[in-house]
Amino acid sequence: MLASIADRLSRLVQRYLPDAFVIAVLLTLLVFGIGIFLKPAEPLSLVKSFGDGFWVYLTFTMQMVLLLLTGMVLASVPFVKKGLQQLAKWADTPTKAYVYTFCLSGAAYYINWGLAVVVGAILVREIGRRNQNVHFPLLVAAAYSPTALYTAGLSSSIGLTVATNDHFLADLMGVIPTSETIFSPSTIIIFLVLFVTMPVIICLMAPKGQVTPYEEKITQKVKVPTSEEATPASWLEKTPILGVVTGLIGMIYVIHEFILGRDLDLNIINLLFLSLGLIFHGSLRSFGEAFKEAAGSTSPIILQFPFYAGIIAVLTSSGLGESIIKGMTSIANKETFDIFTYWTAGIVNLLAPSGGGQWALQGPLQVPAGMNLGVEPSTIAMAVGWGDAWTNLIQPFWALPILSIVGLHIRHIMGYCFILAVWVGFVTTILMLFLY
Repeated sequence: MLASIADRLSRLVQRYLPDAFVIAVLLTLLVFGIGIFLKPAEPLSLVKSFGDGFWVYLTFTMQMVLLLLTGMVLASVPFVKKGLQQLAKWADTPTKAYVYTFCLSGAAYYINWGLAVVVGAILVREIGRRNQNVHFPLLVAAAYSPTALYTAGLSSSIGLTVATNDHFLADLMGVIPTSETIFSPSTIIIFLVLFVTMPVIICLMAPKGQVTPYEEKITQKVKVPTSEEATPASWLEKTPILGVVTGLIGMIYVIHEFILGRDLDLNIINLLFLSLGLIFHGSLRSFGEAFKEAAGSTSPIILQFPFYAGIIAVLTSSGLGESIIKGMTSIANKETFDIFTYWTAGIVNLLAPSGGGQWALQGPLQVPAGMNLGVEPSTIAMAVGWGDAWTNLIQPFWALPILSIVGLHIRHIMGYCFILAVWVGFVTTILMLFLY
Protein backbone atom coordinates (compact mmCIF):
# COMPACT_ATOMS: atom_id res chain seq x y z
CA MET A 1 0.00 0.00 0.00
CA LEU A 2 2.73 2.45 0.98
CA ALA A 3 4.63 1.60 -2.20
CA SER A 4 1.57 2.55 -4.24
CA ILE A 5 1.12 5.82 -2.34
CA ALA A 6 4.82 6.64 -2.71
CA ASP A 7 4.69 5.90 -6.44
CA ARG A 8 1.66 8.13 -7.00
CA LEU A 9 3.10 10.93 -4.90
CA SER A 10 6.44 10.66 -6.66
CA ARG A 11 4.77 10.91 -10.07
CA LEU A 12 2.77 13.91 -8.89
CA VAL A 13 5.86 15.64 -7.54
CA GLN A 14 7.84 14.98 -10.70
CA ARG A 15 5.05 16.56 -12.72
CA TYR A 16 4.50 19.71 -10.70
CA LEU A 17 7.60 20.39 -8.57
CA PRO A 18 9.93 22.81 -10.35
CA ASP A 19 13.71 22.84 -10.28
CA ALA A 20 15.41 23.65 -6.97
CA PHE A 21 16.60 27.01 -8.29
CA VAL A 22 13.04 27.95 -9.24
CA ILE A 23 11.96 27.02 -5.70
CA ALA A 24 14.68 29.28 -4.26
CA VAL A 25 13.50 32.21 -6.39
CA LEU A 26 9.82 31.58 -5.55
CA LEU A 27 10.65 31.49 -1.83
CA THR A 28 12.56 34.76 -2.24
CA LEU A 29 9.55 36.44 -3.85
CA LEU A 30 7.18 34.94 -1.27
CA VAL A 31 9.19 36.27 1.65
CA PHE A 32 9.46 39.66 -0.07
CA GLY A 33 5.70 39.76 -0.66
CA ILE A 34 4.85 38.92 2.95
CA GLY A 35 7.53 41.32 4.19
CA ILE A 36 6.04 44.21 2.20
CA PHE A 37 2.60 43.31 3.56
CA LEU A 38 3.95 43.43 7.12
CA LYS A 39 5.96 46.62 6.51
CA PRO A 40 4.32 48.43 3.56
CA ALA A 41 6.16 51.65 4.29
CA GLU A 42 9.63 50.06 4.18
CA PRO A 43 10.07 48.20 0.87
CA LEU A 44 13.53 49.65 0.29
CA SER A 45 14.68 48.44 3.71
CA LEU A 46 13.76 44.87 2.67
CA VAL A 47 15.68 45.28 -0.58
CA LYS A 48 18.69 46.51 1.38
CA SER A 49 18.43 43.56 3.78
CA PHE A 50 18.31 41.16 0.84
CA GLY A 51 21.33 42.75 -0.81
CA ASP A 52 23.34 42.90 2.40
CA GLY A 53 22.50 39.31 3.28
CA PHE A 54 22.93 37.87 -0.21
CA TRP A 55 26.67 37.38 0.24
CA VAL A 56 26.68 36.23 3.87
CA TYR A 57 26.99 32.58 2.80
CA LEU A 58 30.03 33.11 0.58
CA THR A 59 32.38 31.38 3.02
CA PHE A 60 29.92 28.55 3.62
CA THR A 61 29.31 28.19 -0.14
CA MET A 62 33.02 27.78 -0.83
CA GLN A 63 33.30 25.32 2.06
CA MET A 64 30.53 23.17 0.56
CA VAL A 65 32.00 23.38 -2.94
CA LEU A 66 35.39 22.26 -1.67
CA LEU A 67 33.76 19.54 0.43
CA LEU A 68 32.19 18.00 -2.66
CA LEU A 69 35.21 18.48 -4.89
CA THR A 70 37.80 17.17 -2.46
CA GLY A 71 35.55 14.24 -1.49
CA MET A 72 34.93 13.25 -5.11
CA VAL A 73 38.60 13.65 -6.02
CA LEU A 74 39.59 11.44 -3.08
CA ALA A 75 36.97 8.88 -4.12
CA SER A 76 38.55 8.71 -7.60
CA VAL A 77 41.85 7.44 -6.18
CA PRO A 78 42.09 3.83 -7.45
CA PHE A 79 42.37 2.04 -4.10
CA VAL A 80 39.63 4.21 -2.54
CA LYS A 81 37.35 3.47 -5.49
CA LYS A 82 38.02 -0.26 -5.07
CA GLY A 83 37.22 -0.01 -1.37
CA LEU A 84 33.90 1.67 -2.12
CA GLN A 85 33.14 -0.98 -4.70
CA GLN A 86 33.79 -3.68 -2.12
CA LEU A 87 31.42 -1.98 0.31
CA ALA A 88 28.81 -1.70 -2.43
CA LYS A 89 29.00 -5.47 -3.05
CA TRP A 90 27.20 -6.08 0.24
CA ALA A 91 24.12 -4.31 -1.11
CA ASP A 92 23.32 -7.13 -3.54
CA THR A 93 19.52 -6.88 -3.20
CA PRO A 94 17.25 -3.79 -3.29
CA THR A 95 16.23 -4.18 0.36
CA LYS A 96 19.84 -4.56 1.50
CA ALA A 97 20.78 -1.55 -0.62
CA TYR A 98 18.17 0.75 0.97
CA VAL A 99 18.88 -0.35 4.55
CA TYR A 100 22.65 -0.47 4.10
CA THR A 101 22.72 2.99 2.52
CA PHE A 102 20.55 4.52 5.24
CA CYS A 103 22.59 2.98 8.07
CA LEU A 104 26.00 3.97 6.70
CA SER A 105 24.80 7.44 5.80
CA GLY A 106 23.10 7.76 9.18
CA ALA A 107 26.33 6.80 10.96
CA ALA A 108 28.19 9.41 8.92
CA TYR A 109 25.55 12.05 9.76
CA TYR A 110 26.01 11.23 13.44
CA ILE A 111 29.74 11.88 13.15
CA ASN A 112 29.55 14.97 10.95
CA TRP A 113 26.89 16.16 8.52
CA GLY A 114 29.48 17.54 6.11
CA LEU A 115 31.26 14.19 5.95
CA ALA A 116 27.90 12.45 5.41
CA VAL A 117 27.16 14.51 2.30
CA VAL A 118 30.13 13.01 0.47
CA VAL A 119 29.89 9.52 1.99
CA GLY A 120 26.22 9.13 1.09
CA ALA A 121 26.57 10.47 -2.45
CA ILE A 122 29.57 8.35 -3.37
CA LEU A 123 28.08 5.25 -1.75
CA VAL A 124 24.78 5.43 -3.67
CA ARG A 125 26.65 6.03 -6.89
CA GLU A 126 28.71 2.86 -6.40
CA ILE A 127 25.69 0.80 -5.32
CA GLY A 128 23.68 2.11 -8.26
CA ARG A 129 26.43 1.12 -10.69
CA ARG A 130 26.52 -2.45 -9.38
CA ASN A 131 22.85 -3.08 -8.69
CA GLN A 132 20.52 -2.18 -11.53
CA ASN A 133 17.53 -3.66 -9.63
CA VAL A 134 17.58 -0.77 -7.15
CA HIS A 135 15.18 2.14 -7.63
CA PHE A 136 17.86 4.81 -7.70
CA PRO A 137 15.73 7.86 -6.66
CA LEU A 138 14.64 5.96 -3.53
CA LEU A 139 18.26 4.93 -2.87
CA VAL A 140 19.31 8.60 -2.99
CA ALA A 141 16.43 9.47 -0.65
CA ALA A 142 17.71 6.75 1.71
CA ALA A 143 21.15 8.37 1.72
CA TYR A 144 19.77 11.88 2.22
CA SER A 145 17.02 11.16 4.77
CA PRO A 146 19.35 10.75 7.81
CA THR A 147 19.68 14.54 7.63
CA ALA A 148 16.65 14.42 9.96
CA LEU A 149 18.95 12.91 12.62
CA TYR A 150 21.93 15.23 12.48
CA THR A 151 20.81 17.43 15.37
CA ALA A 152 21.38 14.49 17.75
CA GLY A 153 24.90 13.94 16.41
CA LEU A 154 28.38 15.19 17.09
CA SER A 155 28.02 18.13 14.66
CA SER A 156 24.70 19.42 16.01
CA SER A 157 24.96 23.15 15.37
CA ILE A 158 22.56 24.16 18.15
CA GLY A 159 23.73 21.54 20.66
CA LEU A 160 27.34 22.62 20.22
CA THR A 161 26.51 26.33 20.21
CA VAL A 162 24.76 26.32 23.59
CA ALA A 163 27.61 24.26 25.06
CA THR A 164 30.15 26.92 24.08
CA ASN A 165 31.32 29.43 26.67
CA ASP A 166 30.09 32.97 26.02
CA HIS A 167 27.60 31.96 23.32
CA PHE A 168 25.21 34.77 22.42
CA LEU A 169 22.41 33.56 24.76
CA ALA A 170 24.69 32.59 27.66
CA ASP A 171 23.49 35.46 29.88
CA LEU A 172 19.89 34.27 29.44
CA MET A 173 20.12 30.47 29.52
CA GLY A 174 23.67 29.78 30.70
CA VAL A 175 26.02 27.25 29.15
CA ILE A 176 24.21 23.95 28.54
CA PRO A 177 26.50 20.87 28.57
CA THR A 178 26.05 18.32 25.79
CA SER A 179 25.01 15.78 28.44
CA GLU A 180 21.72 17.69 28.60
CA THR A 181 21.26 18.08 24.84
CA ILE A 182 22.75 15.67 22.28
CA PHE A 183 23.78 13.07 24.87
CA SER A 184 20.64 13.22 26.99
CA PRO A 185 18.62 9.98 27.29
CA SER A 186 15.61 11.64 25.64
CA THR A 187 17.61 12.69 22.58
CA ILE A 188 19.25 9.27 22.27
CA ILE A 189 15.87 7.51 22.43
CA ILE A 190 14.38 9.72 19.69
CA PHE A 191 17.47 9.17 17.56
CA LEU A 192 17.36 5.38 17.95
CA VAL A 193 13.62 5.11 17.27
CA LEU A 194 13.97 7.12 14.07
CA PHE A 195 17.14 5.28 13.06
CA VAL A 196 15.34 1.93 13.33
CA THR A 197 11.98 2.90 11.82
CA MET A 198 12.98 5.15 8.92
CA PRO A 199 14.62 2.36 6.88
CA VAL A 200 11.47 0.28 7.37
CA ILE A 201 9.40 3.07 5.80
CA ILE A 202 11.94 3.36 2.98
CA CYS A 203 11.71 -0.36 2.20
CA LEU A 204 7.91 -0.21 2.28
CA MET A 205 8.03 2.57 -0.34
CA ALA A 206 10.12 0.49 -2.75
CA PRO A 207 8.33 0.00 -6.09
CA LYS A 208 7.09 -3.52 -6.78
CA GLY A 209 7.39 -3.31 -10.53
CA GLN A 210 9.59 -1.30 -12.86
CA VAL A 211 12.44 0.61 -11.22
CA THR A 212 14.57 3.53 -12.37
CA PRO A 213 18.20 2.35 -12.31
CA TYR A 214 21.29 4.48 -11.99
CA GLU A 215 22.52 6.14 -15.17
CA GLU A 216 26.12 7.19 -15.39
CA LYS A 217 26.54 10.93 -15.88
CA ILE A 218 28.32 11.79 -19.12
CA THR A 219 31.23 14.04 -18.33
CA GLN A 220 33.75 15.66 -20.59
CA LYS A 221 36.96 13.82 -19.94
CA VAL A 222 40.16 15.84 -19.95
CA LYS A 223 42.34 14.66 -22.80
CA VAL A 224 45.85 13.80 -21.75
CA PRO A 225 48.57 13.46 -24.36
CA THR A 226 49.66 9.83 -24.73
CA SER A 227 53.20 10.92 -25.30
CA GLU A 228 55.03 14.14 -24.74
CA GLU A 229 58.51 15.46 -24.65
CA ALA A 230 60.25 14.95 -21.32
CA THR A 231 60.78 18.47 -20.08
CA PRO A 232 61.32 19.98 -16.64
CA ALA A 233 57.74 21.29 -16.80
CA SER A 234 56.22 17.86 -17.53
CA TRP A 235 58.38 16.29 -14.83
CA LEU A 236 57.04 18.76 -12.27
CA GLU A 237 53.48 17.95 -13.34
CA LYS A 238 53.94 14.18 -13.11
CA THR A 239 56.25 13.70 -10.16
CA PRO A 240 54.57 12.45 -6.95
CA ILE A 241 57.03 14.38 -4.78
CA LEU A 242 55.25 17.75 -4.86
CA GLY A 243 51.82 16.33 -4.08
CA VAL A 244 53.06 14.04 -1.33
CA VAL A 245 55.11 16.72 0.44
CA THR A 246 52.28 19.29 0.24
CA GLY A 247 49.72 16.72 1.39
CA LEU A 248 51.91 15.71 4.34
CA ILE A 249 52.11 19.34 5.46
CA GLY A 250 48.31 19.46 5.47
CA MET A 251 48.06 16.13 7.33
CA ILE A 252 50.49 17.30 10.01
CA TYR A 253 48.31 20.36 10.55
CA VAL A 254 45.14 18.26 10.80
CA ILE A 255 46.71 15.84 13.30
CA HIS A 256 48.10 18.72 15.36
CA GLU A 257 44.66 20.38 15.50
CA PHE A 258 43.02 17.16 16.67
CA ILE A 259 45.66 16.75 19.38
CA LEU A 260 44.80 20.26 20.57
CA GLY A 261 41.14 19.22 20.83
CA ARG A 262 39.69 20.86 17.73
CA ASP A 263 36.23 19.65 16.69
CA LEU A 264 35.51 18.11 13.28
CA ASP A 265 34.33 21.08 11.20
CA LEU A 266 34.04 21.82 7.48
CA ASN A 267 37.44 23.47 7.25
CA ILE A 268 39.28 20.57 8.84
CA ILE A 269 37.39 18.00 6.73
CA ASN A 270 38.22 19.91 3.56
CA LEU A 271 41.90 20.11 4.40
CA LEU A 272 41.92 16.43 5.34
CA PHE A 273 40.33 15.37 2.03
CA LEU A 274 42.55 17.76 0.05
CA SER A 275 45.73 16.49 1.71
CA LEU A 276 44.84 12.82 1.27
CA GLY A 277 43.97 13.45 -2.37
CA LEU A 278 47.33 15.11 -3.01
CA ILE A 279 49.15 12.23 -1.38
CA PHE A 280 47.29 9.38 -3.06
CA HIS A 281 46.76 10.72 -6.59
CA GLY A 282 50.44 10.39 -7.39
CA SER A 283 50.92 13.64 -9.29
CA LEU A 284 49.64 17.18 -9.41
CA ARG A 285 48.47 16.58 -12.99
CA SER A 286 46.29 13.63 -11.95
CA PHE A 287 44.91 15.58 -9.00
CA GLY A 288 44.10 18.62 -11.15
CA GLU A 289 42.39 16.51 -13.82
CA ALA A 290 40.21 14.83 -11.20
CA PHE A 291 39.21 18.27 -9.90
CA LYS A 292 38.22 19.44 -13.38
CA GLU A 293 36.11 16.36 -13.94
CA ALA A 294 34.25 16.85 -10.65
CA ALA A 295 33.75 20.62 -10.92
CA GLY A 296 30.47 20.54 -12.84
CA SER A 297 28.62 19.02 -9.89
CA THR A 298 28.98 22.16 -7.78
CA SER A 299 27.13 24.68 -9.97
CA PRO A 300 23.71 24.41 -8.20
CA ILE A 301 25.32 25.20 -4.86
CA ILE A 302 27.19 28.23 -6.17
CA LEU A 303 24.00 29.52 -7.78
CA GLN A 304 21.43 28.93 -5.04
CA PHE A 305 23.11 29.33 -1.66
CA PRO A 306 23.31 33.16 -1.93
CA PHE A 307 19.54 33.35 -2.52
CA TYR A 308 18.85 31.51 0.74
CA ALA A 309 21.19 33.86 2.56
CA GLY A 310 19.12 36.75 1.22
CA ILE A 311 15.88 35.04 2.28
CA ILE A 312 17.13 34.65 5.85
CA ALA A 313 18.07 38.35 5.96
CA VAL A 314 14.62 39.44 4.72
CA LEU A 315 12.91 36.97 7.05
CA THR A 316 14.64 38.66 9.98
CA SER A 317 14.29 42.31 8.96
CA SER A 318 10.64 42.02 7.86
CA GLY A 319 9.52 40.57 11.18
CA LEU A 320 8.01 37.54 9.44
CA GLY A 321 10.17 35.11 11.39
CA GLU A 322 9.26 36.80 14.64
CA SER A 323 5.56 36.70 13.77
CA ILE A 324 5.65 32.96 13.09
CA ILE A 325 7.49 32.22 16.32
CA LYS A 326 5.37 34.43 18.55
CA GLY A 327 2.16 33.23 16.96
CA MET A 328 2.93 29.57 17.68
CA THR A 329 4.31 30.04 21.18
CA SER A 330 1.42 32.26 22.28
CA ILE A 331 -0.95 29.27 22.34
CA ALA A 332 1.42 26.88 24.14
CA ASN A 333 1.63 25.94 27.82
CA LYS A 334 4.41 24.29 29.80
CA GLU A 335 3.42 20.78 28.67
CA THR A 336 3.08 21.63 24.97
CA PHE A 337 5.74 24.32 24.56
CA ASP A 338 8.38 21.91 23.25
CA ILE A 339 5.93 20.56 20.65
CA PHE A 340 4.96 24.01 19.38
CA THR A 341 8.64 24.96 19.37
CA TYR A 342 9.37 21.87 17.26
CA TRP A 343 6.60 22.68 14.77
CA THR A 344 7.61 26.34 14.62
CA ALA A 345 11.22 25.41 13.94
CA GLY A 346 10.07 23.13 11.13
CA ILE A 347 8.13 25.95 9.48
CA VAL A 348 10.91 28.52 9.89
CA ASN A 349 13.45 26.05 8.50
CA LEU A 350 11.56 25.88 5.20
CA LEU A 351 12.34 29.57 4.73
CA ALA A 352 15.65 29.81 6.59
CA PRO A 353 17.46 26.47 6.11
CA SER A 354 20.41 26.97 8.42
CA GLY A 355 20.68 25.49 11.90
CA GLY A 356 22.96 28.22 13.21
CA GLY A 357 21.08 30.98 11.42
CA GLN A 358 17.74 29.64 12.62
CA TRP A 359 18.92 29.49 16.23
CA ALA A 360 20.10 33.10 15.97
CA LEU A 361 16.61 34.03 14.77
CA GLN A 362 14.49 31.74 16.94
CA GLY A 363 16.54 31.37 20.12
CA PRO A 364 16.22 34.94 21.46
CA LEU A 365 12.41 34.71 21.17
CA GLN A 366 11.86 31.06 22.05
CA VAL A 367 14.12 30.75 25.10
CA PRO A 368 12.69 33.53 27.30
CA ALA A 369 9.11 32.55 26.39
CA GLY A 370 9.77 28.94 27.37
CA MET A 371 11.68 29.78 30.54
CA ASN A 372 8.80 31.99 31.68
CA LEU A 373 6.60 28.87 31.50
CA GLY A 374 9.18 26.80 33.41
CA VAL A 375 10.55 24.87 30.42
CA GLU A 376 14.20 23.79 30.63
CA PRO A 377 16.52 25.69 28.25
CA SER A 378 18.05 22.40 27.09
CA THR A 379 14.59 21.19 26.02
CA ILE A 380 13.97 24.39 24.07
CA ALA A 381 17.32 24.10 22.29
CA MET A 382 16.76 20.48 21.26
CA ALA A 383 13.16 21.16 20.19
CA VAL A 384 14.44 23.84 17.81
CA GLY A 385 17.18 21.50 16.65
CA TRP A 386 14.81 18.60 15.94
CA GLY A 387 12.44 20.93 14.07
CA ASP A 388 15.29 22.31 11.98
CA ALA A 389 16.43 18.78 11.05
CA TRP A 390 12.86 17.53 10.43
CA THR A 391 11.97 19.75 7.49
CA ASN A 392 15.43 19.43 5.97
CA LEU A 393 13.76 16.41 4.38
CA ILE A 394 11.55 18.63 2.21
CA GLN A 395 13.79 21.71 1.87
CA PRO A 396 15.89 21.52 -1.34
CA PHE A 397 18.76 23.52 0.17
CA TRP A 398 20.51 20.62 1.92
CA ALA A 399 19.73 18.10 -0.81
CA LEU A 400 21.67 20.06 -3.43
CA PRO A 401 25.12 18.57 -2.67
CA ILE A 402 24.10 14.93 -3.02
CA LEU A 403 21.84 15.65 -6.01
CA SER A 404 24.70 17.47 -7.72
CA ILE A 405 26.98 14.45 -7.40
CA VAL A 406 24.49 11.78 -8.51
CA GLY A 407 22.86 13.84 -11.27
CA LEU A 408 19.24 13.90 -10.08
CA HIS A 409 16.74 16.75 -9.61
CA ILE A 410 14.96 17.46 -6.36
CA ARG A 411 11.69 16.27 -7.92
CA HIS A 412 13.10 12.74 -8.24
CA ILE A 413 13.41 12.20 -4.49
CA MET A 414 10.94 14.68 -2.97
CA GLY A 415 7.92 12.36 -3.06
CA TYR A 416 9.75 9.81 -0.91
CA CYS A 417 11.22 12.48 1.35
CA PHE A 418 7.75 13.95 1.94
CA ILE A 419 6.43 10.62 3.23
CA LEU A 420 9.49 10.27 5.45
CA ALA A 421 8.95 13.81 6.73
CA VAL A 422 5.38 12.92 7.73
CA TRP A 423 6.64 9.86 9.60
CA VAL A 424 9.49 11.72 11.32
CA GLY A 425 7.18 14.57 12.35
CA PHE A 426 4.59 12.17 13.78
CA VAL A 427 7.07 9.99 15.68
CA THR A 428 9.11 12.89 17.04
CA THR A 429 6.01 14.77 18.19
CA ILE A 430 4.73 11.73 20.12
CA LEU A 431 8.10 10.97 21.68
CA MET A 432 8.70 14.58 22.70
CA LEU A 433 5.35 14.64 24.52
CA PHE A 434 6.58 11.88 26.82
CA LEU A 435 10.34 12.41 26.92
CA TYR A 436 10.96 16.18 27.12
